[in-house]
Amino acid sequence: MATKSPGSSTQRCLATNNAKRVPLAQKKATVPSHPVPSRVPTKSLTSLLPRSTRHAASARPAGCTQNHIEQLPLEILMKILWNLDASSLYCIGYVNKLFYKLAKNNGMWRKKYSAKYGESKKLKAKHMDKVVEKLSVMKVQERPEGYWRRLYFRTIAGYNHTKWLKELRTINPFTGLPSHTERVLREQRVAWEITVCDRSVCEGTFEQSHTYYSDSSVTLCWSNGSWPAFHQLSTVQLHGVKRVPLKCPSTIKPGWRSLVAQLDIDTISKSSQVIGGDRLVKLVLLSPGIVIGIWKGQSSIAFVMATFHYHRLLERSLLGSSVCPYTIPENRPLFDDVDPNYGLHGYTLHITLHNTVTEIMSGHFPQLFCRKGQIHEGFIQLNAIIRSNQSRHTPLSARVSLPWRSDALEGIVKNSCMMSLTLLDESQIPFWCVSTPVSMVLANEEPFSYDYQGQHFLIKYQDAEGKVQMDVVLLEEQRQFFLINLVVYISTVKVNQHFGRAY
Repeated sequence: MATKSPGSSTQRCLATNNAKRVPLAQKKATVPSHPVPSRVPTKSLTSLLPRSTRHAASARPAGCTQNHIEQLPLEILMKILWNLDASSLYCIGYVNKLFYKLAKNNGMWRKKYSAKYGESKKLKAKHMDKVVEKLSVMKVQERPEGYWRRLYFRTIAGYNHTKWLKELRTINPFTGLPSHTERVLREQRVAWEITVCDRSVCEGTFEQSHTYYSDSSVTLCWSNGSWPAFHQLSTVQLHGVKRVPLKCPSTIKPGWRSLVAQLDIDTISKSSQVIGGDRLVKLVLLSPGIVIGIWKGQSSIAFVMATFHYHRLLERSLLGSSVCPYTIPENRPLFDDVDPNYGLHGYTLHITLHNTVTEIMSGHFPQLFCRKGQIHEGFIQLNAIIRSNQSRHTPLSARVSLPWRSDALEGIVKNSCMMSLTLLDESQIPFWCVSTPVSMVLANEEPFSYDYQGQHFLIKYQDAEGKVQMDVVLLEEQRQFFLINLVVYISTVKVNQHFGRAY
Protein backbone atom coordinates (compact mmCIF):
# COMPACT_ATOMS: atom_id res chain seq x y z
CA MET A 1 0.00 0.00 0.00
CA ALA A 2 1.54 3.25 -1.06
CA THR A 3 2.38 6.16 1.22
CA LYS A 4 0.12 9.09 0.66
CA SER A 5 -0.29 12.58 1.94
CA PRO A 6 -2.62 13.45 4.81
CA GLY A 7 -5.30 14.57 2.38
CA SER A 8 -5.62 11.14 0.79
CA SER A 9 -9.20 9.90 0.96
CA THR A 10 -8.03 6.29 0.80
CA GLN A 11 -6.18 6.56 4.08
CA ARG A 12 -8.42 9.00 5.90
CA CYS A 13 -11.63 7.07 5.34
CA LEU A 14 -10.60 3.76 6.91
CA ALA A 15 -12.91 4.24 9.87
CA THR A 16 -15.82 6.47 10.62
CA ASN A 17 -14.64 7.54 14.06
CA ASN A 18 -11.25 8.80 12.86
CA ALA A 19 -11.94 9.63 9.21
CA LYS A 20 -11.21 13.10 8.01
CA ARG A 21 -13.62 13.34 5.10
CA VAL A 22 -12.07 14.78 1.98
CA PRO A 23 -14.92 15.20 -0.54
CA LEU A 24 -14.31 13.80 -3.97
CA ALA A 25 -14.83 15.80 -7.12
CA GLN A 26 -18.38 16.85 -7.70
CA LYS A 27 -20.37 14.20 -9.46
CA LYS A 28 -23.83 14.32 -10.91
CA ALA A 29 -26.35 12.53 -8.78
CA THR A 30 -29.61 11.08 -9.98
CA VAL A 31 -32.93 11.50 -8.30
CA PRO A 32 -34.46 8.10 -7.45
CA SER A 33 -37.02 6.99 -10.02
CA HIS A 34 -39.55 5.97 -7.39
CA PRO A 35 -41.73 8.74 -5.92
CA VAL A 36 -40.38 10.29 -2.75
CA PRO A 37 -42.68 9.64 0.22
CA SER A 38 -44.08 12.74 1.78
CA ARG A 39 -44.64 11.38 5.24
CA VAL A 40 -41.63 13.14 6.76
CA PRO A 41 -42.52 16.73 7.71
CA THR A 42 -40.41 19.32 5.89
CA LYS A 43 -40.24 21.63 8.88
CA SER A 44 -38.90 19.00 11.25
CA LEU A 45 -36.25 17.99 8.72
CA THR A 46 -34.81 21.41 8.06
CA SER A 47 -34.98 22.40 11.70
CA LEU A 48 -32.64 19.55 12.54
CA LEU A 49 -29.96 20.98 10.27
CA PRO A 50 -27.29 23.32 11.61
CA ARG A 51 -27.40 26.86 10.26
CA SER A 52 -24.16 26.44 8.35
CA THR A 53 -25.64 23.53 6.42
CA ARG A 54 -28.84 25.37 5.55
CA HIS A 55 -26.83 28.10 3.84
CA ALA A 56 -24.20 25.81 2.28
CA ALA A 57 -25.68 26.13 -1.20
CA SER A 58 -25.96 29.92 -1.08
CA ALA A 59 -22.37 30.31 0.13
CA ARG A 60 -20.82 29.08 -3.14
CA PRO A 61 -18.32 31.33 -4.93
CA ALA A 62 -19.52 33.24 -7.97
CA GLY A 63 -18.93 31.23 -11.11
CA CYS A 64 -19.30 27.89 -9.33
CA THR A 65 -21.99 25.91 -11.12
CA GLN A 66 -24.42 23.48 -9.54
CA ASN A 67 -25.72 20.27 -11.00
CA HIS A 68 -29.44 19.73 -11.33
CA ILE A 69 -29.98 17.91 -8.07
CA GLU A 70 -28.18 20.61 -6.09
CA GLN A 71 -30.59 23.17 -7.54
CA LEU A 72 -33.44 21.44 -5.77
CA PRO A 73 -34.73 23.06 -2.59
CA LEU A 74 -33.00 21.90 0.55
CA GLU A 75 -36.22 20.41 1.86
CA ILE A 76 -36.52 18.15 -1.19
CA LEU A 77 -32.91 17.04 -0.86
CA MET A 78 -33.50 16.18 2.77
CA LYS A 79 -36.58 14.12 1.87
CA ILE A 80 -34.51 12.17 -0.66
CA LEU A 81 -31.71 11.53 1.80
CA TRP A 82 -34.13 10.66 4.56
CA ASN A 83 -35.38 7.67 2.56
CA LEU A 84 -31.99 6.27 1.60
CA ASP A 85 -30.67 3.16 3.27
CA ALA A 86 -27.55 3.35 5.44
CA SER A 87 -25.14 2.28 2.67
CA SER A 88 -26.44 4.83 0.18
CA LEU A 89 -26.58 7.58 2.77
CA TYR A 90 -22.99 6.89 3.76
CA CYS A 91 -21.72 6.81 0.15
CA ILE A 92 -23.52 9.95 -0.95
CA GLY A 93 -21.51 11.88 1.62
CA TYR A 94 -18.51 11.52 -0.71
CA VAL A 95 -20.15 13.39 -3.61
CA ASN A 96 -19.31 16.91 -2.44
CA LYS A 97 -19.24 19.14 0.62
CA LEU A 98 -22.95 19.86 0.59
CA PHE A 99 -23.95 16.20 0.60
CA TYR A 100 -21.25 15.45 3.14
CA LYS A 101 -22.85 17.89 5.56
CA LEU A 102 -26.38 16.76 4.80
CA ALA A 103 -25.51 13.06 5.14
CA LYS A 104 -24.18 13.55 8.66
CA ASN A 105 -27.51 14.78 9.95
CA ASN A 106 -28.11 13.43 13.44
CA GLY A 107 -31.85 13.07 12.92
CA MET A 108 -31.53 10.68 9.99
CA TRP A 109 -28.92 8.48 11.66
CA ARG A 110 -30.86 8.57 14.93
CA LYS A 111 -33.80 7.12 13.03
CA LYS A 112 -31.70 4.38 11.43
CA TYR A 113 -30.02 3.51 14.71
CA SER A 114 -33.34 3.26 16.55
CA ALA A 115 -34.91 1.20 13.77
CA LYS A 116 -32.05 -1.32 13.74
CA TYR A 117 -31.10 -1.43 17.41
CA GLY A 118 -34.23 -0.16 19.16
CA GLU A 119 -34.73 -1.48 22.69
CA SER A 120 -38.25 -2.64 21.90
CA LYS A 121 -38.48 -5.34 19.23
CA LYS A 122 -42.07 -4.27 18.58
CA LEU A 123 -40.88 -0.89 17.40
CA LYS A 124 -41.11 -1.20 13.64
CA ALA A 125 -39.31 0.96 11.13
CA LYS A 126 -42.57 2.31 9.71
CA HIS A 127 -43.35 3.94 13.06
CA MET A 128 -39.94 5.55 13.43
CA ASP A 129 -40.86 8.71 11.51
CA LYS A 130 -43.50 9.58 14.11
CA VAL A 131 -41.02 8.89 16.86
CA VAL A 132 -38.42 11.20 15.33
CA GLU A 133 -41.06 13.92 14.80
CA LYS A 134 -41.86 13.89 18.50
CA LEU A 135 -38.22 14.11 19.48
CA SER A 136 -37.34 17.68 20.27
CA VAL A 137 -34.73 19.33 18.10
CA MET A 138 -32.58 19.83 21.17
CA LYS A 139 -32.71 16.16 22.11
CA VAL A 140 -31.35 15.06 18.74
CA GLN A 141 -28.96 17.91 18.09
CA GLU A 142 -27.48 18.10 21.59
CA ARG A 143 -25.00 15.51 20.39
CA PRO A 144 -22.02 16.59 18.25
CA GLU A 145 -22.49 16.54 14.50
CA GLY A 146 -22.12 13.02 13.16
CA TYR A 147 -22.55 11.41 16.61
CA TRP A 148 -25.39 9.07 15.61
CA ARG A 149 -23.64 8.03 12.41
CA ARG A 150 -20.51 7.06 14.34
CA LEU A 151 -22.64 5.25 16.93
CA TYR A 152 -24.50 3.38 14.20
CA PHE A 153 -21.33 2.06 12.57
CA ARG A 154 -19.63 1.36 15.86
CA THR A 155 -22.61 -0.66 17.00
CA ILE A 156 -22.54 -2.69 13.79
CA ALA A 157 -18.81 -3.32 14.19
CA GLY A 158 -19.08 -4.52 17.77
CA TYR A 159 -22.76 -5.32 18.13
CA ASN A 160 -22.07 -8.91 19.18
CA HIS A 161 -19.29 -8.06 21.62
CA THR A 162 -21.28 -9.61 24.46
CA LYS A 163 -21.32 -12.86 22.50
CA TRP A 164 -17.57 -13.06 21.94
CA LEU A 165 -16.90 -11.95 25.50
CA LYS A 166 -18.83 -15.02 26.64
CA GLU A 167 -16.72 -17.21 24.38
CA LEU A 168 -13.58 -15.90 26.11
CA ARG A 169 -14.70 -17.08 29.54
CA THR A 170 -13.30 -20.57 29.01
CA ILE A 171 -9.74 -20.51 30.36
CA ASN A 172 -6.93 -22.77 29.20
CA PRO A 173 -5.42 -24.24 32.41
CA PHE A 174 -2.04 -24.58 30.71
CA THR A 175 -1.62 -20.95 29.61
CA GLY A 176 -4.07 -19.22 31.98
CA LEU A 177 -5.54 -17.37 28.97
CA PRO A 178 -8.90 -17.71 27.15
CA SER A 179 -8.96 -20.93 25.15
CA HIS A 180 -10.70 -19.55 22.08
CA THR A 181 -8.85 -16.29 21.47
CA GLU A 182 -7.57 -17.30 18.05
CA ARG A 183 -10.95 -18.59 16.95
CA VAL A 184 -12.76 -15.42 18.05
CA LEU A 185 -10.16 -13.24 16.31
CA ARG A 186 -10.76 -15.12 13.09
CA GLU A 187 -14.55 -15.11 13.44
CA GLN A 188 -14.65 -11.39 14.13
CA ARG A 189 -12.29 -10.80 11.18
CA VAL A 190 -10.11 -8.52 13.23
CA ALA A 191 -7.31 -6.91 11.24
CA TRP A 192 -4.46 -4.65 12.28
CA GLU A 193 -3.14 -1.60 10.48
CA ILE A 194 0.03 0.41 10.97
CA THR A 195 0.11 4.14 10.33
CA VAL A 196 3.47 5.87 9.98
CA CYS A 197 4.07 9.60 9.72
CA ASP A 198 7.35 11.22 8.76
CA ARG A 199 8.70 14.61 9.79
CA SER A 200 7.19 16.30 6.76
CA VAL A 201 3.75 15.19 8.01
CA CYS A 202 3.26 12.72 5.16
CA GLU A 203 1.22 9.81 6.42
CA GLY A 204 0.75 6.27 5.17
CA THR A 205 -1.43 3.42 6.40
CA PHE A 206 -0.60 -0.21 5.63
CA GLU A 207 -2.63 -3.37 6.09
CA GLN A 208 -1.02 -6.49 7.48
CA SER A 209 0.50 -8.87 4.97
CA HIS A 210 0.83 -12.01 7.10
CA THR A 211 -0.52 -13.26 10.43
CA TYR A 212 0.93 -16.03 12.59
CA TYR A 213 -0.82 -17.42 15.69
CA SER A 214 0.86 -19.17 18.62
CA ASP A 215 -0.60 -20.51 21.88
CA SER A 216 -0.42 -17.13 23.67
CA SER A 217 0.29 -14.42 21.06
CA VAL A 218 -0.20 -13.33 17.47
CA THR A 219 2.62 -12.10 15.24
CA LEU A 220 1.88 -9.65 12.43
CA CYS A 221 4.00 -8.67 9.46
CA TRP A 222 3.71 -5.68 7.15
CA SER A 223 5.91 -6.24 4.11
CA ASN A 224 4.23 -4.34 1.27
CA GLY A 225 4.15 -0.65 0.51
CA SER A 226 6.36 2.38 0.08
CA TRP A 227 7.73 3.14 3.52
CA PRO A 228 9.35 6.42 4.57
CA ALA A 229 13.01 6.45 5.60
CA PHE A 230 13.56 5.20 9.14
CA HIS A 231 15.38 8.37 10.27
CA GLN A 232 12.39 10.42 9.04
CA LEU A 233 9.81 8.63 11.23
CA SER A 234 7.96 10.87 13.66
CA THR A 235 5.04 8.69 14.82
CA VAL A 236 4.02 5.05 14.54
CA GLN A 237 0.50 3.88 15.40
CA LEU A 238 -0.97 0.39 15.47
CA HIS A 239 -4.75 0.01 15.29
CA GLY A 240 -7.06 -2.93 15.54
CA VAL A 241 -9.66 -2.64 12.77
CA LYS A 242 -13.01 -4.24 12.18
CA ARG A 243 -14.77 -3.45 8.94
CA VAL A 244 -18.47 -2.70 8.83
CA PRO A 245 -20.40 -5.13 6.56
CA LEU A 246 -21.73 -2.35 4.34
CA LYS A 247 -22.38 -2.44 0.59
CA CYS A 248 -20.05 0.29 -0.57
CA PRO A 249 -16.68 0.57 -2.34
CA SER A 250 -13.83 -0.94 -0.32
CA THR A 251 -11.83 2.31 -0.46
CA ILE A 252 -14.45 4.13 1.61
CA LYS A 253 -15.87 1.21 3.60
CA PRO A 254 -16.36 2.33 7.22
CA GLY A 255 -15.06 0.48 10.20
CA TRP A 256 -13.97 0.84 13.77
CA ARG A 257 -10.35 1.51 14.71
CA SER A 258 -8.97 0.89 18.19
CA LEU A 259 -5.53 2.22 19.12
CA VAL A 260 -3.31 -0.62 20.32
CA ALA A 261 0.13 1.02 20.42
CA GLN A 262 1.58 4.43 19.66
CA LEU A 263 5.19 5.65 19.46
CA ASP A 264 6.33 9.24 19.07
CA ILE A 265 9.61 10.61 17.79
CA ASP A 266 11.21 10.72 21.26
CA THR A 267 10.41 7.07 21.94
CA ILE A 268 11.66 6.05 18.50
CA SER A 269 14.97 7.89 18.84
CA LYS A 270 15.71 7.01 22.47
CA SER A 271 14.49 3.42 22.86
CA SER A 272 15.39 1.91 19.48
CA GLN A 273 18.10 -0.73 19.60
CA VAL A 274 19.52 -3.22 17.13
CA ILE A 275 18.78 -6.80 18.20
CA GLY A 276 20.09 -8.74 15.19
CA GLY A 277 20.44 -8.93 11.44
CA ASP A 278 21.68 -10.85 8.44
CA ARG A 279 23.52 -9.84 5.29
CA LEU A 280 20.51 -7.91 3.96
CA VAL A 281 18.68 -6.33 6.91
CA LYS A 282 19.14 -5.34 10.52
CA LEU A 283 16.40 -5.58 13.14
CA VAL A 284 15.65 -2.47 15.18
CA LEU A 285 13.47 -2.95 18.28
CA LEU A 286 11.34 0.15 18.89
CA SER A 287 9.37 -1.00 21.92
CA PRO A 288 8.24 -4.31 23.39
CA GLY A 289 6.46 -6.04 20.56
CA ILE A 290 7.48 -3.88 17.57
CA VAL A 291 10.54 -4.48 15.39
CA ILE A 292 11.50 -2.82 12.10
CA GLY A 293 13.69 -4.39 9.42
CA ILE A 294 16.00 -1.85 7.77
CA TRP A 295 18.03 -2.51 4.65
CA LYS A 296 21.72 -2.59 5.46
CA GLY A 297 23.69 0.37 4.18
CA GLN A 298 20.45 2.33 3.83
CA SER A 299 17.81 3.88 6.05
CA SER A 300 14.83 2.57 4.10
CA ILE A 301 12.38 0.19 5.77
CA ALA A 302 12.05 -3.35 4.42
CA PHE A 303 9.28 -4.62 6.72
CA VAL A 304 7.66 -4.17 10.12
CA MET A 305 6.79 -6.97 12.55
CA ALA A 306 4.77 -6.82 15.74
CA THR A 307 3.70 -9.42 18.27
CA PHE A 308 0.71 -8.99 20.58
CA HIS A 309 -0.01 -11.03 23.69
CA TYR A 310 -3.45 -12.65 23.89
CA HIS A 311 -4.23 -11.06 27.27
CA ARG A 312 -7.16 -8.70 26.58
CA LEU A 313 -6.20 -8.59 22.90
CA LEU A 314 -9.82 -8.66 21.69
CA GLU A 315 -10.76 -5.78 23.95
CA ARG A 316 -7.66 -3.78 22.99
CA SER A 317 -8.30 -4.37 19.28
CA LEU A 318 -12.03 -3.61 19.25
CA LEU A 319 -13.18 -1.64 22.30
CA GLY A 320 -10.79 1.31 22.26
CA SER A 321 -11.01 4.41 20.09
CA SER A 322 -8.82 5.69 17.29
CA VAL A 323 -6.96 8.04 19.64
CA CYS A 324 -7.28 6.38 23.05
CA PRO A 325 -6.37 2.75 23.77
CA TYR A 326 -8.59 0.41 25.73
CA THR A 327 -7.93 0.65 29.45
CA ILE A 328 -7.44 -2.77 31.00
CA PRO A 329 -9.40 -2.91 34.28
CA GLU A 330 -7.50 -3.79 37.42
CA ASN A 331 -8.18 -7.25 38.77
CA ARG A 332 -6.64 -7.33 42.22
CA PRO A 333 -6.96 -10.37 44.49
CA LEU A 334 -8.52 -10.14 47.93
CA PHE A 335 -6.18 -8.75 50.56
CA ASP A 336 -4.70 -11.38 52.86
CA ASP A 337 -3.43 -10.01 56.18
CA VAL A 338 -2.77 -13.47 57.64
CA ASP A 339 -0.11 -14.79 55.29
CA PRO A 340 3.19 -12.97 56.04
CA ASN A 341 4.56 -14.00 52.62
CA TYR A 342 1.46 -13.00 50.67
CA GLY A 343 2.47 -12.03 47.14
CA LEU A 344 5.70 -14.02 47.18
CA HIS A 345 4.45 -17.50 46.30
CA GLY A 346 1.94 -19.38 44.18
CA TYR A 347 3.10 -17.99 40.82
CA THR A 348 2.73 -19.95 37.57
CA LEU A 349 4.87 -19.22 34.53
CA HIS A 350 4.09 -20.11 30.94
CA ILE A 351 6.76 -19.09 28.42
CA THR A 352 7.15 -19.75 24.71
CA LEU A 353 9.97 -19.05 22.27
CA HIS A 354 8.75 -19.06 18.68
CA ASN A 355 9.04 -17.39 15.32
CA THR A 356 6.71 -16.97 12.35
CA VAL A 357 7.13 -20.60 11.31
CA THR A 358 7.58 -22.88 14.31
CA GLU A 359 7.62 -23.15 18.07
CA ILE A 360 11.15 -23.29 19.47
CA MET A 361 10.42 -23.95 23.15
CA SER A 362 7.40 -24.02 25.43
CA GLY A 363 7.47 -24.45 29.18
CA HIS A 364 5.00 -24.48 32.06
CA PHE A 365 6.33 -23.89 35.58
CA PRO A 366 3.86 -23.89 38.52
CA GLN A 367 4.35 -23.07 42.20
CA LEU A 368 7.11 -20.50 41.83
CA PHE A 369 8.03 -18.56 44.96
CA CYS A 370 10.52 -16.11 46.41
CA ARG A 371 11.77 -15.86 49.96
CA LYS A 372 12.01 -12.47 51.60
CA GLY A 373 15.77 -12.84 51.75
CA GLN A 374 15.89 -13.20 47.95
CA ILE A 375 14.37 -9.76 47.36
CA HIS A 376 17.25 -7.79 45.88
CA GLU A 377 17.52 -4.34 44.31
CA GLY A 378 13.76 -3.89 44.06
CA PHE A 379 12.96 -7.26 42.44
CA ILE A 380 11.57 -10.56 43.66
CA GLN A 381 13.29 -13.57 42.09
CA LEU A 382 11.35 -16.52 40.68
CA ASN A 383 13.53 -19.46 39.63
CA ALA A 384 11.84 -21.60 36.98
CA ILE A 385 14.94 -23.54 35.83
CA ILE A 386 18.25 -23.72 37.72
CA ARG A 387 21.56 -25.18 36.59
CA SER A 388 21.85 -27.66 39.45
CA ASN A 389 18.54 -29.37 38.65
CA GLN A 390 19.08 -31.17 35.35
CA SER A 391 15.58 -32.63 35.35
CA ARG A 392 14.24 -29.15 34.55
CA HIS A 393 16.67 -28.49 31.69
CA THR A 394 14.71 -28.11 28.46
CA PRO A 395 15.94 -28.79 24.91
CA LEU A 396 15.07 -26.35 22.15
CA SER A 397 13.20 -28.03 19.34
CA ALA A 398 14.60 -25.69 16.67
CA ARG A 399 17.32 -23.14 16.11
CA VAL A 400 16.71 -19.65 17.49
CA SER A 401 15.92 -17.71 14.33
CA LEU A 402 13.44 -15.23 12.92
CA PRO A 403 12.33 -15.56 9.26
CA TRP A 404 11.39 -12.29 7.54
CA ARG A 405 9.79 -11.32 4.26
CA SER A 406 9.61 -8.09 2.29
CA ASP A 407 7.68 -7.42 -0.91
CA ALA A 408 10.57 -8.74 -3.00
CA LEU A 409 13.04 -10.63 -0.79
CA GLU A 410 13.07 -12.89 2.24
CA GLY A 411 15.62 -14.23 4.67
CA ILE A 412 16.34 -15.53 8.18
CA VAL A 413 17.92 -13.63 11.06
CA LYS A 414 19.83 -16.04 13.28
CA ASN A 415 19.80 -15.84 17.09
CA SER A 416 16.58 -13.81 17.19
CA CYS A 417 13.01 -14.93 17.89
CA MET A 418 9.76 -14.01 19.64
CA MET A 419 9.18 -14.53 23.36
CA SER A 420 5.68 -14.77 24.84
CA LEU A 421 5.53 -14.83 28.64
CA THR A 422 2.52 -15.19 30.91
CA LEU A 423 2.94 -15.02 34.69
CA LEU A 424 -0.13 -15.91 36.76
CA ASP A 425 -0.54 -14.97 40.40
CA GLU A 426 -1.76 -17.22 43.21
CA SER A 427 -5.36 -16.80 42.03
CA GLN A 428 -4.36 -17.82 38.46
CA ILE A 429 -4.99 -14.28 37.23
CA PRO A 430 -2.62 -12.89 34.55
CA PHE A 431 -0.15 -10.79 36.50
CA TRP A 432 2.58 -9.98 33.96
CA CYS A 433 2.15 -10.58 30.22
CA VAL A 434 4.85 -9.88 27.65
CA SER A 435 5.23 -10.65 23.97
CA THR A 436 8.30 -9.22 22.29
CA PRO A 437 11.22 -9.99 19.95
CA VAL A 438 14.40 -11.04 21.78
CA SER A 439 17.95 -11.83 20.75
CA MET A 440 20.40 -14.52 21.88
CA VAL A 441 23.96 -13.28 22.43
CA LEU A 442 27.18 -15.09 23.31
CA ALA A 443 27.92 -14.96 27.06
CA ASN A 444 31.01 -12.93 27.99
CA GLU A 445 31.96 -15.39 30.74
CA GLU A 446 31.15 -19.05 30.26
CA PRO A 447 30.32 -20.69 33.61
CA PHE A 448 32.29 -23.82 34.36
CA SER A 449 30.17 -26.97 34.10
CA TYR A 450 30.96 -30.68 34.22
CA ASP A 451 27.66 -31.48 32.57
CA TYR A 452 27.70 -29.28 29.48
CA GLN A 453 30.66 -28.59 27.24
CA GLY A 454 29.86 -25.96 24.66
CA GLN A 455 29.17 -22.31 24.01
CA HIS A 456 26.90 -20.46 26.42
CA PHE A 457 24.38 -17.86 25.28
CA LEU A 458 22.13 -15.38 27.07
CA ILE A 459 18.61 -14.22 26.27
CA LYS A 460 17.60 -11.15 28.26
CA TYR A 461 14.57 -8.90 28.45
CA GLN A 462 13.65 -6.05 30.80
CA ASP A 463 10.93 -3.42 31.12
CA ALA A 464 9.49 -1.30 33.93
CA GLU A 465 7.59 -4.22 35.48
CA GLY A 466 10.14 -7.01 35.39
CA LYS A 467 12.95 -8.78 33.59
CA VAL A 468 13.81 -12.24 32.27
CA GLN A 469 17.13 -14.03 31.93
CA MET A 470 17.68 -17.32 30.11
CA ASP A 471 20.94 -19.24 29.81
CA VAL A 472 21.27 -21.48 26.76
CA VAL A 473 24.12 -23.88 26.02
CA LEU A 474 25.01 -25.37 22.65
CA LEU A 475 26.17 -28.99 22.68
CA GLU A 476 28.61 -29.19 19.81
CA GLU A 477 28.43 -32.94 19.24
CA GLN A 478 24.64 -33.14 19.15
CA ARG A 479 24.26 -29.64 17.65
CA GLN A 480 21.48 -29.18 20.19
CA PHE A 481 20.58 -26.15 22.32
CA PHE A 482 19.51 -26.65 25.95
CA LEU A 483 17.85 -24.11 28.24
CA ILE A 484 19.66 -24.62 31.56
CA ASN A 485 18.65 -21.52 33.51
CA LEU A 486 15.46 -19.44 33.53
CA VAL A 487 14.84 -16.70 36.08
CA VAL A 488 12.02 -14.14 36.16
CA TYR A 489 12.36 -10.96 38.21
CA ILE A 490 9.27 -8.94 39.18
CA SER A 491 9.43 -5.36 40.39
CA THR A 492 8.48 -4.98 44.05
CA VAL A 493 6.56 -1.84 43.06
CA LYS A 494 4.27 -3.97 40.89
CA VAL A 495 3.95 -6.65 43.59
CA ASN A 496 3.16 -4.12 46.32
CA GLN A 497 0.58 -2.37 44.15
CA HIS A 498 -1.14 -5.61 43.16
CA PHE A 499 -1.18 -7.33 46.55
CA GLY A 500 -1.23 -4.32 48.86
CA ARG A 501 2.10 -5.15 50.46
CA ALA A 502 5.21 -3.16 51.34
CA TYR A 503 8.13 -5.36 50.32
